[in-house]
Amino acid sequence: MTFKRMITAVDTHSGIPMRVITGGVGHIPGATVYDKMKWLEANDDQLRQLVLREPRGYPAHCCNLLVPPSHPEAQAGYIIMEQVEYPMMSGGNTISVATVLLETGILPMQEPVTELTLEAPAGLIRIRAECEGGKVKSVTFRNVPAFAAHLDAEIDVPHLGKVRVDVGWGGMFYVIADVRQFKGLELIPEHGGEIARVSAMIRQAAIEQLPVAHPDYPGVGITISQLSGPSDDPKADWKNAVTMATGPLSWDDPATWTGAIDRCPCGTGTCAKMAVLHAKGELPLDRDFRHQGILGTVFTGRLVEKAQVGDKAAVVPTISGRSWIYGFNTMVLDPEDPLPNGYTLGDIWA
Repeated sequence: MTFKRMITAVDTHSGIPMRVITGGVGHIPGATVYDKMKWLEANDDQLRQLVLREPRGYPAHCCNLLVPPSHPEAQAGYIIMEQVEYPMMSGGNTISVATVLLETGILPMQEPVTELTLEAPAGLIRIRAECEGGKVKSVTFRNVPAFAAHLDAEIDVPHLGKVRVDVGWGGMFYVIADVRQFKGLELIPEHGGEIARVSAMIRQAAIEQLPVAHPDYPGVGITISQLSGPSDDPKADWKNAVTMATGPLSWDDPATWTGAIDRCPCGTGTCAKMAVLHAKGELPLDRDFRHQGILGTVFTGRLVEKAQVGDKAAVVPTISGRSWIYGFNTMVLDPEDPLPNGYTLGDIWA
């Protein structure tokens, strides 16, 4: 058989499916994982489109490419790919990468605890994995510093009116709105369509009205939105629904006012939320913060120390959660396939 590309991957989920590419991709130039990510984005973006769009993917799908690390302390590197961007960091994807590395034997597992260091585009991520019987039962990672960029900012959202939001960095810039501002809207699967609509509109308005900058990652702006509110579940403190973009939003086209909801509690979104709460004096260091996703699963965060990012007061978060392997995948591209980059359609894609 002759194929243009043959890619092997391990499929995982922590609610949202997160694919980990383990083979089939050639050498990627770059002195660091960040450099490799930028090269991939500029020279082989077909890979991201191929594995995340139909027929091999769907809107709420993420992917990671294992690459050699550049830092001597790291045992592996990974490039994160989502529908419209290459994030600097992702919590759920980090948990999935660590799970795949250990449960498939790419890196040795030590029971009851395996400690390792991964290199994300954002830098070194320290991992502590609790292991039993050859399985990863929990992953805790120490994230890059998080900080609040805007607090209680009022933005004017077309068709919604005035909305009060925070903006936090947790590895991506999140615009965060309290769901209680929207009468009748609840963070439940049945309201998924309206959550995605409202969230996409808030994200676009925030992009236009709230400038952000990270001193270490020039050009990275607000790319993702989060609706949140207190949880009525005794196992959680707050509940959230993060909506990822699946295409550009045009105010002239209501069909684009949508996105894909993160089915997991969202690691970097939890870090951004914790940074905002800390900046407001509502979450001290060394207290567990149990953040529930739309499916009821929980990631547990904790702020472990203060930090500084440029002129911003920051905090260092940890996140604990779990991911499960659900399949092993070999994806191929037939040289005669008329849609070599995959495809999207307006019935489920923005």
